[in-house]
Amino acid sequence: MTAGERVCGVDDLEQDSALRVLVGGTPVAVVKDANGDIFAIGDTCTHGDISLAEGFVEDDTLECWAHGSKFSLASGRPLTLPAYQPVPVFRVTVQAGDVLVDPTPIPASELPA
Repeated sequence: MTAGERVCGVDDLEQDSALRVLVGGTPVAVVKDANGDIFAIGDTCTHGDISLAEGFVEDDTLECWAHGSKFSLASGRPLTLPAYQPVPVFRVTVQAGDVLVDPTPIPASELPA
């Protein structure tokens, strides 16, 4: 049994950049941060129908290019307005150089505050 769907290889991800993928039909932004950690959050900004993967990775956030809302990569929570609703967060596993994303979002109760 695998820990999710293969979405890309680790080498396909650029540092401080996001890649838009589909996981179980859901658009997801897969991000490799400056530390080399890999995150997966919902790709659609909750303020507008904008792909977050087209935005900017800074520290532990992904910023929507359209209106500037920053979302936490760990919790999916918006850290700046105009967005006020979180995006889903997905579990990521790396196996043999492949990035696997679980298609079921992590429940809010299990996410960091």
